[in-house]
Amino acid sequence: MVGTVATYQNIARNIGKSLSVISDRPDVKREADYFLATIRTVKSAEEFLKNDRIYKFAMTAFGLKDMIYGKAFMRKVLTEGVDGSKSFALQLADPRFREFAEAFNFSRYGATATAFDRAQKGTVDRYLRIQLESDAGQNDEGVKLALYFQRKASDVTSIYGLMGDPALYKVVQTALGLSPAYSNTDVDKQAAFLRSKINVDDLKDPVRLDNFITRFTAKWQAINGVAGQNVPQIGLGRSTLASFDNSLLLSMQLLRGYGR
Repeated sequence: MVGTVATYQNIARNIGKSLSVISDRPDVKREADYFLATIRTVKSAEEFLKNDRIYKFAMTAFGLKDMIYGKAFMRKVLTEGVDGSKSFALQLADPRFREFAEAFNFSRYGATATAFDRAQKGTVDRYLRIQLESDAGQNDEGVKLALYFQRKASDVTSIYGLMGDPALYKVVQTALGLSPAYSNTDVDKQAAFLRSKINVDDLKDPVRLDNFITRFTAKWQAINGVAGQNVPQIGLGRSTLASFDNSLLLSMQLLRGYGR
């Protein structure tokens, strides 16, 4: 059976082909075609939220699938947009909500918000990438982690940003040979140690990023075996607050995380 290293490299180095295979899958194509044909007819945040098929597609595309139930929360994200430092999305610790509000910016553009590429093809492209990572994780969680790290790490601006995302930090811990129990160490001490091992700016360089991911996949494969199918999965891009009610979710999200 092909190992984590080879599987990740095969997908990553042929990313266009990998995404094309996903886009041609009947279930994915059906949902993507419907989204593209329909989203341009949506003229308000309320219309967006009322079309469950459109709403679920978009939420999945932005890694917010576990927040689909929170329509009251998402209504506030959409209606306040991203203009003004006090807008709701900008007060949240998780940047995915800001990205969502920017893509479907009814607050700024009104009925023309869905005419932009970011609301149409841009959202479909995000959806395909999420599906690619999800499919990869069915056989090897290490490949899913590696693809997620490839997609997200270059946007991180601080060590605390790496630590604040469970999936990114899992990759870092594995690559550096740190026990999961290391997370119980004082946060600032963890950050100081990681700074001595990682330059966050290096993750913006494709070659250095690829080298770090290769280091991770090799360690993962050595620890978990060739495929690592039996390793408990960590939710990638999922809200760790998904099991709370809306009022508690709101109060917790308003607490900004380190470096986010």
